[in-house]
Amino acid sequence: MEALLEADEDLQHLMAGEWMRYRTSPALQELTWEAQSTCATINRIYYDDGVEARRLFHELVPGAGEGVDFRPPLSIDYGMRLVIGDRTFINADFLVIGGGSVVIGADCLIGPRCGIYTPNHALDIARRLEGWELPMPVVIGDNVWLGGSVTITPGVTIGDNSVIGAGSVVTKDIPANVIAVGNPCRPIRPVPES
Repeated sequence: MEALLEADEDLQHLMAGEWMRYRTSPALQELTWEAQSTCATINRIYYDDGVEARRLFHELVPGAGEGVDFRPPLSIDYGMRLVIGDRTFINADFLVIGGGSVVIGADCLIGPRCGIYTPNHALDIARRLEGWELPMPVVIGDNVWLGGSVTITPGVTIGDNSVIGAGSVVTKDIPANVIAVGNPCRPIRPVPES
């Protein structure tokens, strides 16, 4: 990784959270190809060799904590940019796209078909055609429950203990301890105490 980092300016920009160009970066393309290849292997062998699938997952996502449980298929672009807290459960069709850092807290429940998107492409035509994109971080607090088919857009933070209703599209920060739903997702009430 260090040799790639020294040789590729766009990889340096990715790691710094700066504008970069995936489409012109051999290093970024190689990293995502390797990550997607590992995901394909995990998805293929999960039920026949669960021990090896979990080993490959932790190799792909070195920031995954103890007791992280997942179900295939999963698709992750940059495992080294993903941190998952202890005891988090990730259901089928988990998708993390782009190179922005993603931090998922401990004890989270990630429903099926959830997607986390971290790249923002340039809005102006010329820069978009040149392939410029800005990776933005996503942070999900501890004990968050994402219902099925939740979409989280670049730069969003979801506070501890919150619940995001199925099918929601989270485009802005969600505070802690709320139930939030919709497109765009918005808080509708506090999470019950007990």
